[in-house]
Amino acid sequence: MDVVRFIFGILGNATALFLFLSPIVTFQRIIRKRSTEDFSGVPYNMTMLNCLLSAWYGLPFISPNNLLVSTINGTGAVIEAVYVMIFLIFAPPKMRIRMFGLLMVVISIFSTVALVSLLALHGSHRKLFCGLAATIFSIAMYASPLSIMRLVIKTKSVEYMPFLLSLFVFLCGTSWFIYGLLGRDPFVAVPNGCGSFLGTLQLILYAIYRNNKGNEIDANNSARDSSVEMEETKHTNGNGTTNYKDMEQGNDQVHQKIVSQV
Repeated sequence: MDVVRFIFGILGNATALFLFLSPIVTFQRIIRKRSTEDFSGVPYNMTMLNCLLSAWYGLPFISPNNLLVSTINGTGAVIEAVYVMIFLIFAPPKMRIRMFGLLMVVISIFSTVALVSLLALHGSHRKLFCGLAATIFSIAMYASPLSIMRLVIKTKSVEYMPFLLSLFVFLCGTSWFIYGLLGRDPFVAVPNGCGSFLGTLQLILYAIYRNNKGNEIDANNSARDSSVEMEETKHTNGNGTTNYKDMEQGNDQVHQKIVSQV
């Protein structure tokens, strides 16, 4: 049973790494144009926070036998930190100040959780506290992928929900869900069970609308509406020139689901 669990953990690490690296195209664009344009840095800050909390939870003195959770989330935290630094370098002054303030909030939350768990809690209480913190942030971040699914249904087009990302979201969530079940760890199984379910829904939507390009104008308008809505409601973290940019924004929203998977 431990060997099977280890195999699913390795699969979860591999699929999660693919998802962590998925925004590289967006940041190549930012560096090339030396501007963040209309992209938001919020998802990357919040993804980093969730990676930090999950990596902390997986450490042996917090949650024994969950080292694979720490390895991928520690790697994810480093990758997200690089994204955040790039965003801070190329963001306009006002946005840079806001993003720096958000970064300080992220660091403060993680530091508080880490210090409380080290200094005030022990044993099962420490695991419970850190597990709840990681799970709450994971589940909260499902709002963004849901907005992408709504966009697909509204436009009857999967232009803004790439198949490979949807597939890897499903594989990642399922791998960690099974990993959590085999280890009898609800703090790993529950959020990733939700991720597996939503990944399944994304694949079903893709199967339904894969041959339907929808109404291009409506799709573009809906993409812009979705982007505005995300800016207003974010708790956190796709051919013509305009469509390419919208696709990248859609990919960034899907990327936020990483945290929920690991």
